[in-house]
Amino acid sequence: MSRTELKQTPPEPSPDEPGEPGEPGRRLHRAWVIAASAGAAIVTAGAFTTVPGLLVTPLHEQYAWDRGQIALAASVNMVFFGLTAPFAAALMDRVGIRRVVTGALLLVAAGALLTSAMTAAWQLTLYWGVLIGLGSGCLTMTFAATITSRWFERRRGLVTGGLSASSHLGQLLFLPLLAWSVERFDWRPPVVTLALAALAVAGLVWLLLRDHPADVGLRPYGGEKFVPKPAPVPGAATRTVRVLLDAARTGPFWLLAGMFVICGASTNGIMWSNWIPAAHDHGMHATVAASMLSLIGVFSALGTILSGWLTDRFDPRRLLAGYFAARALTLIALPMMFASTARPSMLAFVILYGLVDVATVPPVIALSRRRFGADGPIVFGWASAAHQLGAGASAFLGATARDLFGSYDVVWNALGTTCVIAALLALVVRTPGTEEPATRTASRD
Repeated sequence: MSRTELKQTPPEPSPDEPGEPGEPGRRLHRAWVIAASAGAAIVTAGAFTTVPGLLVTPLHEQYAWDRGQIALAASVNMVFFGLTAPFAAALMDRVGIRRVVTGALLLVAAGALLTSAMTAAWQLTLYWGVLIGLGSGCLTMTFAATITSRWFERRRGLVTGGLSASSHLGQLLFLPLLAWSVERFDWRPPVVTLALAALAVAGLVWLLLRDHPADVGLRPYGGEKFVPKPAPVPGAATRTVRVLLDAARTGPFWLLAGMFVICGASTNGIMWSNWIPAAHDHGMHATVAASMLSLIGVFSALGTILSGWLTDRFDPRRLLAGYFAARALTLIALPMMFASTARPSMLAFVILYGLVDVATVPPVIALSRRRFGADGPIVFGWASAAHQLGAGASAFLGATARDLFGSYDVVWNALGTTCVIAALLALVVRTPGTEEPATRTASRD
């Protein structure tokens, strides 16, 4: 009998084996350890996403590079971040989650260390844009979708929301400290610190993360039976492209991708690389602006977890429409809220915008899974690629608009208007299971 067959044979039941959640005497299911390990990797990758916004002013002052040149690196990063995601999902099916995630963290660390030694703008684009974009692109919500689909039968929406929130938890943990460090010690020490953090988390992931419940002889959390580990799927790149071609023949894919283009443009695309320069235009101190962005991350985490809980119970389409409508209102009102200090109106923006910032992810993952089944994580990866294309365009065009018009006001108004369009698109998506919310199923959770 082969080693693969041995792994797929259900083990004999053990009285102290973690089984159904909530049974007396059962210890914590290993799935939660896996989710925590995945969350640590996503947190680390999330910390890198906001750094370009902190580097704009110091790099402009030190090297006299145009803001557009610096924003180009952030834009390239976002594009590679998005394009990598669907291929990473298929690669995880081929070589395993643990190997892909560990390799991604090592690539991110290498990109950061090389950035600390750069001397030219093209090097920033190569190191931060390409290398870190490729590494962090493996640690997106596609990764979260893969973890939840393999390790969880119940609480999928909640876990998806928690992992989606993890990227913004990276902002909460690192951004204010990084902003303070950039002002006090220059921009290189924070970049090196992030590289060392990525190396440490890579070691943690290698020790704790496992590819499938069958690897440790368990059922998925909430599962009624043992699930054999599927054989490695050859031709990861071919499969990824095939899934795209099949999905592209359907209307729901284009609606989901279109919504996510707008989503990326109106969230990380504009915020991660342009928020701090925009606040600086109104006299706000960089540390205060970074703290506001960090608070957005706090409320994004809360909003995404809540969205995951709601997605288990209500129609994902209506949730998406509500999220985009709320985002449109906040962005259109933002120019009136900027000031040199954090006024109550700005705090109101931070709370409301933050709550709907990443809340779109759990409903889109749910719709992808319902419509495309086992290919759902890869389809969501392609939707995420569209998200990052919108983000990359927004990062570059936002900075360019600032150079042309001397203000970001036109950018906020344009993005708010496109969010209204996204809200309308959400209401016309049709997939199996969207006509009736999964309230009965969720109530058993």
